[in-house]
Amino acid sequence: MSVTKEDVKKIAELARLEFNEEEISNYTNEMNKILGYVEKLGELDTENVEPLSHPIENTNVFRKDTQKKSTAREEALKNAPDSTAEHFKVPKVISQSK
Repeated sequence: MSVTKEDVKKIAELARLEFNEEEISNYTNEMNKILGYVEKLGELDTENVEPLSHPIENTNVFRKDTQKKSTAREEALKNAPDSTAEHFKVPKVISQSK
């Protein structure tokens, strides 16, 4: 299977891209090189290879879920530009549209 200049022009049209003749020629060559590499994969014997969902088999790479003390409310609010005794105050960001 190979890509022709007409194929590249059609792909460019579908992607709404404009290329000059030199670019079309370059992309045709590049796409054919890529397809050549993909065809090489077909030469591999994968008869006894099990399919993988991930290339690296990791088992539970997450840390244990342990309870720990959180930041005190006063400590969290002390550097806030505007706050109440319990909350951060922020400017209104949602407006009513009619």
